[in-house]
Amino acid sequence: MELEVRHLRALCAIADTGSLHRAARQLGVAQPSLSTQLKRIEHELGGPLFLRERTGCRPTPLGRIVLGRARPLVAEMHALVAEARAASASADVDGPQLRTGSTASRALAGWLRRLRARQREPLLQMDVSANALLRMLADGRLDVAFVHEVEGCPLRVPDGLRVRVLIEREPQFVSLPADHPAAARPEVQLSDLAEDRWMIDPTVDGEWDAVHRMLRAAGLNPRVLHGDYHTAASLVATGEVVTVCQPTCQPRPEMAVRRIHGDPLGVRLLLAARTEGELDGVYPELWEAYEEVALQAPGYREWLERVGV
Repeated sequence: MELEVRHLRALCAIADTGSLHRAARQLGVAQPSLSTQLKRIEHELGGPLFLRERTGCRPTPLGRIVLGRARPLVAEMHALVAEARAASASADVDGPQLRTGSTASRALAGWLRRLRARQREPLLQMDVSANALLRMLADGRLDVAFVHEVEGCPLRVPDGLRVRVLIEREPQFVSLPADHPAAARPEVQLSDLAEDRWMIDPTVDGEWDAVHRMLRAAGLNPRVLHGDYHTAASLVATGEVVTVCQPTCQPRPEMAVRRIHGDPLGVRLLLAARTEGELDGVYPELWEAYEEVALQAPGYREWLERVGV
């Protein structure tokens, strides 16, 4: 048996829903069929990927490793399909198209919406690597790129690009289980998380180095797991890990978002293009979109008011 994207999609659905029954309903298949498929996948990979409990399915250590690899592949396939559909429909779109690159941000949806309102139809390229997006921009494969530069890990900006700062220093918050003792306070001390597992995405330029420096400066040496944003959010919700997150991240019933005392980790938000004119054409919409999501995040809004921004 060779693993295919549909198998990876099934694993992600089981992890996201926490249940074979709910995953089968989400995928539009019969539960016995999904259960059989899971057994075949586990046999192929050499071990159980989920613990079947009365309350549902929970990833095993092997399952977390596989999900960490599967999620980016599934997300990339979704992006590929969406991009192909957008390209096929481009002949029917009025107005100039804007090839837009971005790292993850809650401001993205509002930015794209505002660009469309100005009859500029954006084609979107997502990537966890800001350096990769900047190279695509320099090569002429993108028109603009919205990227994050992790503090202490400067990006490699190719010659000829113009860069404009959106936010000079955005503090990074931490997401943790809602029932974690530290979640009872609006601000978390890193020492409160000394016994927790941390999850870090090593594919994000500079993130591993920066978080490692932050923890080491606090005298901590916690257990660290590697995984993407989606996996981290799922594991935070089930109490498995804590993770660094953007301050615009929205809390959920099972997940709290809190400031870190002293704001020990920050990122700089940058908009890049090949000309100043291209920057002028999209910067105001990006700023409006970012301001919108910043004010929607209670903890970040309070932080901004506290520091006088």
